[in-house]
Amino acid sequence: MTRAAVLAGLGGWVPPRVVTNDELGRELDTSDAWIHSRTGIRRRHVVDPGTATSDLAVEAARRALASAGTDRVDLIVLATSTPDHPCPATAPAVADRLGLNGVAAFDVAAVCSGFVYALAAASAMIGQGLAGRALVIGADTFSTILDPADRTTRAIFGDGAGAVVLRAGDDREPGAVLGFDLGSDGQHSDLITVAAGGSRQPATAGPVEDAARYFRMRGKEVFFNAVLRMSESAQTLLRTVGWNPEEIDRFVAHQANIRILYAVADQLGLDRRTVVANLDRVGNTVAASIPLALQDAACRGDLVPGQRVVLTGFGGGLTWGSAAIRWPDIAVEPLPTIHPDLNHSN
Repeated sequence: MTRAAVLAGLGGWVPPRVVTNDELGRELDTSDAWIHSRTGIRRRHVVDPGTATSDLAVEAARRALASAGTDRVDLIVLATSTPDHPCPATAPAVADRLGLNGVAAFDVAAVCSGFVYALAAASAMIGQGLAGRALVIGADTFSTILDPADRTTRAIFGDGAGAVVLRAGDDREPGAVLGFDLGSDGQHSDLITVAAGGSRQPATAGPVEDAARYFRMRGKEVFFNAVLRMSESAQTLLRTVGWNPEEIDRFVAHQANIRILYAVADQLGLDRRTVVANLDRVGNTVAASIPLALQDAACRGDLVPGQRVVLTGFGGGLTWGSAAIRWPDIAVEPLPTIHPDLNHSN
């Protein structure tokens, strides 16, 4: 028996404003058919002006804490690439708004791999006895850094937040996080970028061109690397935890593109029916995508206690990572904006 982080709660949140493919089609030179055929996405949620990443993170965190039946944690790790401010980190402000002022809190910036990185950091701290209970949040408001005229990125990305509560337990318990694989490749850092705003190109050093202020992505190269890196990472993870591909009950990859999800599953020899996907309703929510996909699957009964679940993500940096969990028995609240048919208030 080994001390391990155990998944004890799960929650998510997306802003209420929905932008459909048809709405984008009326604004840009695109259509529902074009977007859906290439990405699998039909709609996404975006924040209204004045709503920040911390606002979404707090909402998701509250739901995760309620799911875990607690209002106290020792640690908050927030994965985001769209913090409220370049400085300071956003996690301490989230902690304060949750009534947890004084706990350890920090941000992790690994773009779409961020949630897996944050999960690994919190799990390691629990494993080493530095925390007994942790809140891990993935939250991003990518709509705030997209070029309004770029139909490709605007079609892909949405805003949202997802969170989990981890508690100290042992590796034989349901919900135990059993292993990780993490990696990076800075030689390809130019594939996914926001050029301006850091020390390399400060936004305050004179006029900044729009192209430098907005998120940019080289799509074809990102697609190739996403499939390669997530496949390799998941394979390494399976060897680490001693699982065979046919033993995987649910495969939850970063929700970037439905073709990427299926390509990775095919590379691993997984039945496509194991693939969890909710990007059709929320788009690519960056660091929030994996926990939001978990929340959606749990609400719909696609995740049941005892299942072997593999998570994998890929993002800018380049970064990638995977994690293995045996699913626990936890209660999860449906989100009315994503699946009103499951919401108890209806």
